Amino acid sequence: MDFSLTSVFVVPVGNSLPSSGSTQDLTAGQFGIFLPTYVAATAATIDDAGQKYFYIAQGRTNTYLQATKKSDKIAGAIQNGGTNVGANVTEFYKIAGCTTSAVEIWSVSGFSVNCGDIVTLTIRAHSSYLDTLYFNGFTRSVTVQAPCCACGADPCTDVDVPALIDQFIGKLNAGAPGVNGDNITLSDFFTFTRIGSGATSQLIISGKPLTAYAQACDIAAFPYEYDRMWFRVFVYSGPATTADFIVADNCDLVATATVVQRSSYPSGTSGEIAQLEKNFYSYQAGYLKSLYRMNGYNENFESWVTDGTNYNTYVIKFNNYDKSAYQWGDYIEQDSTVIIAAPTSVSAAIEAILVAALGAVTANNTCITTTSSTTTVFASTTTTTTLIP
Repeated sequence: MDFSLTSVFVVPVGNSLPSSGSTQDLTAGQFGIFLPTYVAATAATIDDAGQKYFYIAQGRTNTYLQATKKSDKIAGAIQNGGTNVGANVTEFYKIAGCTTSAVEIWSVSGFSVNCGDIVTLTIRAHSSYLDTLYFNGFTRSVTVQAPCCACGADPCTDVDVPALIDQFIGKLNAGAPGVNGDNITLSDFFTFTRIGSGATSQLIISGKPLTAYAQACDIAAFPYEYDRMWFRVFVYSGPATTADFIVADNCDLVATATVVQRSSYPSGTSGEIAQLEKNFYSYQAGYLKSLYRMNGYNENFESWVTDGTNYNTYVIKFNNYDKSAYQWGDYIEQDSTVIIAAPTSVSAAIEAILVAALGAVTANNTCITTTSSTTTVFASTTTTTTLIP
């Protein structure tokens, strides 16, 4: 459990870092970094001799009974000319904003199926919503009979693999059984394609991006959810089984299922940052710290998130600068965390100042990008898809 006292600063789109004045001169929402003298810091001045720490500050709309929103003292080890003995920062990292998340992709290849065999393909998918609807994941199976051999051919000969894959794709894309239109179909969550020809053909199963649900009108609710869909694929001889695939007999497997790309979470989306504003609002509210269902009762709550904006997030965790403020006691000292969510369009100037004070920062996540393509053939059409390991 993380008991760090956390403050979230959301930098408005188009924010201009102050070049003069002090914290009380910040306009509503304006974000700035300040020296111990409350003078606006720059990348050149934050590491000057004598600058032992700095503050993060942001102007408020409602200043009644409360001052500018401000962090505690943050002291980097390389400040004060590189001899800052009072450094208190324990963590400093960046989460790069990724506008979209990677979908999961599996490849099924190496089919070893004889003519006329009964073969089943099972997909078991997981996500927050799917695991709520279905115990142990959303599981669906399709069973096909491999094409028969030509008259007089050896019955032990491996089947025409492209034809077998096309049979699977036809069934995988078919609607859910029954007359209930609310039944979930595999094609609601996956796309199925065949690549290659001959015995080396592959069945490619790609997850579709999850539906993003809108924010609830109820501000006291916490609707944003960190969600991703991942799945596993099994291809085995015989009809569908209810056996646990983890302990299933490997001798029954008739194809190799391989992960081509793991799914990932989006990061720095406006919905995620808006949720952080709600989660940590009370820590820096001078009064009226609770969030109520009717907006009229939340006069102190201010959101600086712009819908559709992607944010780079900087996390600084640090201990109390003035340790003498703590007297001996049977408790653990509480540290502090500052989260700065900056639109990618203005984050470079902020990052330059933070790096000058705290040292190099590296993003602890990687945004997956499309780098390759492959030709897909199915049902006499040619399309293009992307596969990224």
